[in-house]
Amino acid sequence: MKIKALFFASCRDIVKNREIELEVPEGATAAEVLNQLCQTYPRLSDLRGRMALSVNEDYAAPESILRPGDTLALIPPVSGGCL
Repeated sequence: MKIKALFFASCRDIVKNREIELEVPEGATAAEVLNQLCQTYPRLSDLRGRMALSVNEDYAAPESILRPGDTLALIPPVSGGCL
């Protein structure tokens, strides 16, 4: 099945793209797709334990099952604050 993956901030810098379309097995979880992306883009592994995932604009657990046409976003940790 086809899904879209979105990348923000440092994830986008690693992948060198804001979004890509992926072919994944039917019933794949967000974690399985993240594993696939980390194999393709090994530097994503550095952020793995700290990034948030969302599916169709809602925060999602790694075990969330994806459906055809879903959008999985990888959101790295952000920092900042007031000056």
